[in-house]
Amino acid sequence: MEYYPEVIQVIPTEDYQVYVYFDDGRVKLFDAKELIGKGVFGPLRDKEKFLKTCRVLNNTLAWDLKGNYNESECLDLDPLELYRTCPDVEEPAELFK
Repeated sequence: MEYYPEVIQVIPTEDYQVYVYFDDGRVKLFDAKELIGKGVFGPLRDKEKFLKTCRVLNNTLAWDLKGNYNESECLDLDPLELYRTCPDVEEPAELFK
């Protein structure tokens, strides 16, 4: 059986990036700059909305724009695609100071 990654934690940053923690212990860095402002992701141009609505829903990185934790109404990304395409990074120590 092939491994299918699940996201267990996300930490968005001020520069439209997200640290994505997977269930196998790997940490990836997703750069959302190209996504921001396009199509359904348009509302995420607002930095506060990008930061405050970023969370884990459907076992992946998602934005809960309505704030109701409804897994069928969020903007989520494919966890397998994130796992395969985002670079591995160290845990961001500066976020925990």
